[in-house]
Amino acid sequence: MAPAAGARGLPLPAADTTPLPQLRSMKPTILHCAVLTCFACAAAAAEPAPAENAAESGPGGQSLGQAAEDPTASLMSVQLADWYTLGYRGLDDDANTFVVRSAIPFQTGSLSHIFRITVPFITDHPILDAGLSDITVFDLMVFNEGWGRWGIGPVALLPAGGSHHGAEKWGAGPAIGFTARSGKTLWGAFNQNIFSFAGDDARADVNVSVLQPILSRGLGHGWSMGTSEMNFTYDWESDRWVSLPLGIKVAKMTKLGKQPVQFSLQYEHDFADEPGVAEDTLRFTAKFLFPTKSAAKTGK
Repeated sequence: MAPAAGARGLPLPAADTTPLPQLRSMKPTILHCAVLTCFACAAAAAEPAPAENAAESGPGGQSLGQAAEDPTASLMSVQLADWYTLGYRGLDDDANTFVVRSAIPFQTGSLSHIFRITVPFITDHPILDAGLSDITVFDLMVFNEGWGRWGIGPVALLPAGGSHHGAEKWGAGPAIGFTARSGKTLWGAFNQNIFSFAGDDARADVNVSVLQPILSRGLGHGWSMGTSEMNFTYDWESDRWVSLPLGIKVAKMTKLGKQPVQFSLQYEHDFADEPGVAEDTLRFTAKFLFPTKSAAKTGK
C-alpha cells in the first residue's frame, strides 16, 4: 500500500480539503534527472543474472526476477523508490515522495510469514510539509498450493506523519492475496483494508479498501514487463472509488557485484474523477534482494 498522506491507497488528510495555500510550482528538478541517470548507469554497468541459475535463485522454484514481483514470495528485500507525481486533477502542481520498503520472511512454528513495512518521506507536496509520512505494515501468513500461493493477515496504518505529514489516524484491517504462475507469467491480486479506530477526532476517518492486480511477464535476459503498482481504492466514507489507476512497469534483474538487484520504471495514470487525485505518476525503484538457499529449495 502507498503512503497515506495524499498518495495512492489512502485519501488525503482532512487538511487537504481546506482552502489551498499558495502552491509551489516545482518542475522536474536535478533530483529526478540524477535518479534516472543513476538507475540507467547502474543497470548498464551491472552484471546480468546467469540464466541457467535463475530458476534456483528464487523461492519455490521461481526465478529471482519473478519472485521480486510476488508479494507472497518468502524473499527478503529492501526497496528504495522515488515516486514523482507530475500533476493532480484540478491543481497545477506536482509532488515527490521517497519510499523505503522492506519485506522480511520469518517462521512461527510451521507457519510462514512475510512482514512488510513501507516508510514514505515527503520531499515536495503542494499541501503537506516535507518529512516522514504515515507508515503502513502488514504480516502475511503464506500458504503454498499446487497452483501457487495465497496469504492472509493483518495490515496497519501508523500515524508517523503527525499533523503536518499524515492523516493523524491509527488504522487496521485484514489483508488477503494470491499469486499463480504459468511459466514466465505471474498473475494474482492483493487486497488491503484499513479502518481507523483512534487518532485526532478533528481529522477525517480513514476507511478504505485497496485492490492491487498483479501481472508480470518475463521477457528473458533479466527483463520483465507488467502492471504498475496499481491500487484501486474504494473510500467507504464517501461510498465511491477514489482511485482507478492504469499503468505499466518495466524491470531489469541484474547484479551489483554479487548483490542481486531489480531496477524498475513505472508509469501510471489515474482515471478517477476526483479533485486532487494524482493524475500521472512515475516511480523509479531499486529493489535489493537477499535470497536464501532454504527458501529456494522449500519455497518457504
